[in-house]
Amino acid sequence: MKNSGPVAFITGAAKRIGAAMACQLHSEGYRVIIHYGHSKDDALALTEKLNNQRADSAICLQANLCNSDEVSALGQRALGIWGQIDVLVNNASSFYPTPVGEISEDDWVSLIGSNVKGPLFLSQALAPALAVSKGCIINMVDMHIDRPLPKHSVYLIAKSGLASLTKSLAIDLAPHVRVNGIAPGAILWPEREMGDDEKEKLLSSIPLGELGTPADIAKTLSFLVSAPYITGQIIYVDGGRGLHTGASA
Repeated sequence: MKNSGPVAFITGAAKRIGAAMACQLHSEGYRVIIHYGHSKDDALALTEKLNNQRADSAICLQANLCNSDEVSALGQRALGIWGQIDVLVNNASSFYPTPVGEISEDDWVSLIGSNVKGPLFLSQALAPALAVSKGCIINMVDMHIDRPLPKHSVYLIAKSGLASLTKSLAIDLAPHVRVNGIAPGAILWPEREMGDDEKEKLLSSIPLGELGTPADIAKTLSFLVSAPYITGQIIYVDGGRGLHTGASA
């Protein structure tokens, strides 16, 4: 594929927040590589939409981020499309409860794999290319690393690891690659069903009184990508929820 402009590679970008970030950077002139795990139809639809807006400006790739061999191959495939990577967004994430007493090895593999193993090995694979372009890495963390979410111990171990990785890579990859993180709060209602009482309890824990939107995350991404003197930082986009005593509810 031949084109011009910087290249952004976003994992888990087929829908929801990932798709919003892909659309944001695309609107700013980026060519985008959309990674997906299982959401093939959504990824193809988004790729078609963006290519209709600007020809040969988007492509999608599939890989299992829990498999280090697939992650390494994914990095090489992504780099081979346009010959450069300017922005890597580690967004893909498994998220589900793991009550103590019911945690399995599969839970560990899935949650650690998608949330920290995949980002680590993909960042490692693409670090040389990012250094050439003086690019940046943005990791999607979670406000709950500071306010533990009940029954999500494995997920929070993974996200806490990703937060630590963000700061470590900011040191290890400096001065040529900047590394920052975004810690979303309640941005979208969960895909599971929620009752009205549960929704009201959630909203009451947010000082700004409402859910955020994927656009809030996408705009934060845009800021971090364009901020040349910021590295090793994690920006909380949570409507102030992390300040609330009931944030872990």
